Amino acid sequence: MKAEVVAAMDEVLISGGTLVDGSGAAPRVADVLLRDGRVAHIGEGASAGHVIDASGLVVAPGFVDLHSHADFTLTGQPDAEACVRQGVTTLVTGNCGLSTFPAPAFGVDLGFFADSVEAARPAVNVAPLVGHGALRAAVLGQEQRQATPEELAEMRRLLAVAAGQGAFGLTTGLIYAPGSFADTAEIEALATEAASHGLLYATHMRDEGDRLIEAVGEAIGVARASGVRLQISHLKAMGPANHGKVAAALEMLESAVAGGLDVACDVYPYTASSTTLTSRLPGWALDGGTPALLERLADPEARERILEDLRPAVGRTFLPEGVIIASLGPGRFADRVGDSIASVAKDLGVEPAEAVLEVLAAHEASVSIVNHAMAEDDVDLVLRHPSSAVASDGWVLRAPGEGHPHPRSFGTFARVLGHYTRERGLLDLAESVRKMTSLPASRLAMTERGTLAPGRVADVVVFDPERVEDLATYADPWHYAAGVRDVFVAGRAVLLGGEITGARPGRVLRGRAA
Repeated sequence: MKAEVVAAMDEVLISGGTLVDGSGAAPRVADVLLRDGRVAHIGEGASAGHVIDASGLVVAPGFVDLHSHADFTLTGQPDAEACVRQGVTTLVTGNCGLSTFPAPAFGVDLGFFADSVEAARPAVNVAPLVGHGALRAAVLGQEQRQATPEELAEMRRLLAVAAGQGAFGLTTGLIYAPGSFADTAEIEALATEAASHGLLYATHMRDEGDRLIEAVGEAIGVARASGVRLQISHLKAMGPANHGKVAAALEMLESAVAGGLDVACDVYPYTASSTTLTSRLPGWALDGGTPALLERLADPEARERILEDLRPAVGRTFLPEGVIIASLGPGRFADRVGDSIASVAKDLGVEPAEAVLEVLAAHEASVSIVNHAMAEDDVDLVLRHPSSAVASDGWVLRAPGEGHPHPRSFGTFARVLGHYTRERGLLDLAESVRKMTSLPASRLAMTERGTLAPGRVADVVVFDPERVEDLATYADPWHYAAGVRDVFVAGRAVLLGGEITGARPGRVLRGRAA
């Protein structure tokens, strides 16, 4: 039967597969019947109009990507093939304080965002979070200053509106302007508002390098002061001088949990991060946004001051040979995508900090990087921790493409199943699946996804445990993952027999009705 016909069927039996139900329970062979978008039956004795043989394959809940930036690219790539081929059925958006809403000056709220996404008919679901950076930009613009009581009240009001429209949580990106301009008291006030609506608070902390422990302390302090449920985003330690600090960070999380707080973390399975090149700059240089930064880069006195503040990070949390240009617009350095800042600096005959400013000035300060500065032992430690969910921190991309993106957008979930589970045995299969399904779903208080059980929404992935692997690499990232055969979203096949069906049944999920 043709894939498009199966995609439209209301009843499908997935027969003979090894069920890994997402709960962490041991795998077992069981049939799974999907009917009218739900799991209708698990076990023997069911029949259906169409049967899919899953013998030798794993049947699991669709993966929930707890930390993505899909909100900025999904409407342009609604088939979400890079995600689907990893088994991802739900993308959590608005992370790192970066969401497309609210922007009241333009009439953009969560409702507008949801309408835009659903008009694009995505293949996967979206669970939106609201970004503190967006809240602050809507009220204070790009100014580096404390919010007045009136401004803070308006941010709280906008957050409450988003909560009422179905946001699952609040996020911060405390290394990104304008979120980085906020003091702890501002974050505590917003977290208190979030807690009053039952929202999750997910934070890209203020520091992931030399002051990692202090940043973890700030995040836990916010949770303690506000009562909010805390998610520490992509826990890591940047720079050789800080490698090993994640052990102390995890101990702090465990202590907080023992003290009655609801605290967890997530992790991506790579030793490189990816971010904006401007995130390496001192906060004052970003006061006023991009136009003000470009003026400072053109002013010799201001430029020298930026250099003075940037230099101490070079060789510690900023390793020039490991900072790779991932993408930038037209300009002087357009041909250096895939090259390191160290290489650019050598060719220019300048120090690495100066090369950073040269590249930013030549490209309107819009430069993305892949930053190699983490230790494999740290990644292992966080990935093994029971509280850590797997998350990509990625974008929705279509291969092949331009630029030199981080491979995590194509390979995160397959990499955990292949490299870390099958090849290295760092995790067993049931635990790997739990970290991609019930654990992230529980952080969002989702009750209908994350495990396979009768009555649950039929978001399902079928994959070959012997073949699943990531094919995207740092040197050659534009490759989809292999080994995922079938993916169902609300009972509709979006991937069947390894082929995209064209079905796009995804929707924007709202609050606790997910």
